[in-house]
Amino acid sequence: MKLSYPNRSKCAKLSLIQTDLEFTSLVNRLKKLKPTSFQIIVFGFAAVILAGALLLMLPISTKTGTVTPFYDALFTATSAVCVTGLVVRSTALYWSYFGQAVILTLIQIGGMGVVTMAAFIFLVSGRRISLKTRSTMQDAMSLPTIGGIVRLTGFILKATMIIEITGALIMMPVFVSRCGARGIWMAFFHSISAFCNAGFDLTATPDTPYASLTSYAASPVVNIVIMSLIVVGGIGFLTWSDLHDNHLHFRRYRMQTKVILTVTAILIIVPTICFFLAEYSDYPLGERILASLFQAITPRTAGFNTTDLTKMSDAGQTVMTALMLIGGSPGSTAGGMKTTTIAVLFVTTFAVFRRKEDANLFRRRLDSSAIRTAATIFLMYIFLMTLGAVIISIHEQLPITRCIFEASSAIGTVGLTLGITPSLGLCSKLILIFLMFFGRVGGLTLIYATQTRAQSAGGRYPKENLMIG
Repeated sequence: MKLSYPNRSKCAKLSLIQTDLEFTSLVNRLKKLKPTSFQIIVFGFAAVILAGALLLMLPISTKTGTVTPFYDALFTATSAVCVTGLVVRSTALYWSYFGQAVILTLIQIGGMGVVTMAAFIFLVSGRRISLKTRSTMQDAMSLPTIGGIVRLTGFILKATMIIEITGALIMMPVFVSRCGARGIWMAFFHSISAFCNAGFDLTATPDTPYASLTSYAASPVVNIVIMSLIVVGGIGFLTWSDLHDNHLHFRRYRMQTKVILTVTAILIIVPTICFFLAEYSDYPLGERILASLFQAITPRTAGFNTTDLTKMSDAGQTVMTALMLIGGSPGSTAGGMKTTTIAVLFVTTFAVFRRKEDANLFRRRLDSSAIRTAATIFLMYIFLMTLGAVIISIHEQLPITRCIFEASSAIGTVGLTLGITPSLGLCSKLILIFLMFFGRVGGLTLIYATQTRAQSAGGRYPKENLMIG
């Protein structure tokens, strides 16, 4: 006798409908997992760092043909992509021409930004840049609007190429006269490294493996070109565009450009005077002026030095620490808290002193969100720098002042050192790697990358006053 199941087809249909609903739900969840622009920036930098570390581990990357330990390769790749300049291996003595080329490529990508370099590939290949990519470029370059971003990117790439080649050609005779044909490579390497505010150098000798540019302290050409490249790279791409469009008409500049140029000038002039009066008293007048000016510019955030920093006074090292934390300007090759952050905090402080409700800059009122952002960035940098310095000091049994200098150099993506980085243990190196990554990508970018969408305000609690100060 054959049994019949009248509900079998109905059950099959219900099962198919349920499967279809589950598949649709899965697709919708996957759509919601599309990375935000902040996540793309973070993952982009991380991917380039990892790829660079793997390339630097290859035997062809070293002069001796040995495999570099992963954590040393990772530290070097992070320092290059984050345009810092802290090293655990001498760039000139340890790495081969291939390894140096990898480092220089990472510096260029890190200085211009991963997203900007990706846009460059799109432009060269003739591919259309999507609205999502344009939005990511806006966040990566700290631009106020998305309009004209492709044109600006083209302008940035052309200007970068012209500036770096010009800097290399000017310095080339100096390097060639000392190092022969190798000086050609050195000129281009140092030009790109300076413009990208990286601080990597190829001037080391077996006796002085981490000498930076101390052997060129008396060379006006090298000093002036390197300083110029550092400043131009550190003022920001949007500032370039403003200067290009409005030339020397200061009143026509955007408020941001005015703030950047003003703060940059102050942060060059004031430290130069301080260093000239307090340091280098045994130098001839010309070299003393060059040394004072160079050491005032390089902490924001290049990493080159033309004098022995360990011989500076405690006051001089403290000034350099403050400059390293401040850094360059938004949307530039530099890191740090940024000049605009310090400007906002200062004018807000003056507004409180004068009991004014609004903080103003160049006859423009600052939005409250800018003040909150500036305060957040300042607190994050100070907290992480202090925490990192304390852990390194305890773990390595080193003076806290030296650890603060090193941690500030890392989080400000500077690269200046008092000589302790190469001898640090793995734990301390990992701390510096995190600080370098944080300083280049940006604290708010890292935080926003962990959030899929902005948090809605919802209800608001009752307000109550809190006594401050």
